[in-house]
Amino acid sequence: MDFIRYAESAASLLNADIADVDDLIDFLSRREWLHSQTTEKDVAHLRRFADDLRPVFVASGDDDVKTVVAGLNDLLDRHPVTPMISDHDLGNLHLHVANRAASVSELLVSEALLGLATLVCDLGPTRLGVCAASPCTNVYVDTSPNQSRRYCSDRCSSRANVAAYRARKKVASVPLADELPESKAL
Repeated sequence: MDFIRYAESAASLLNADIADVDDLIDFLSRREWLHSQTTEKDVAHLRRFADDLRPVFVASGDDDVKTVVAGLNDLLDRHPVTPMISDHDLGNLHLHVANRAASVSELLVSEALLGLATLVCDLGPTRLGVCAASPCTNVYVDTSPNQSRRYCSDRCSSRANVAAYRARKKVASVPLADELPESKAL
């Protein structure tokens, strides 16, 4: 299992706007074999799960390790995950979620939780976050070597950097009171 891919899928799930079955099918665009199995119950289940998972990303971004661990443990308790060793590539044995899930949403939730739990154990509990660009509320998984990620995408990063640059330029262009001509200083 590529736990980072599963963890990033969890972030994508939270960032997706899944309002109906068509939206879920769009979200599963690269997993065509699941399309015919999707139902409105999957949509409702995934929306509830996203609401329950978001506080874990917020807590991680706030360096609240206890809440991250407690939140993931609570979700793992409510949504048990059954991993299995995949041998489709004998030179690269790895974990997958067992395909015993009763629904598409259960499979996606299991993958998300297995990926996040593994990521937290391997890379640390503060590798998740909420985008720092206002008004964006998307979440992200930080796999950078120095744990420096603050934005969900390059677009948000660029937008925030441009806004900060413009704000600095605006402040720099306003003359100080002692720099104003005498007639304007009064």
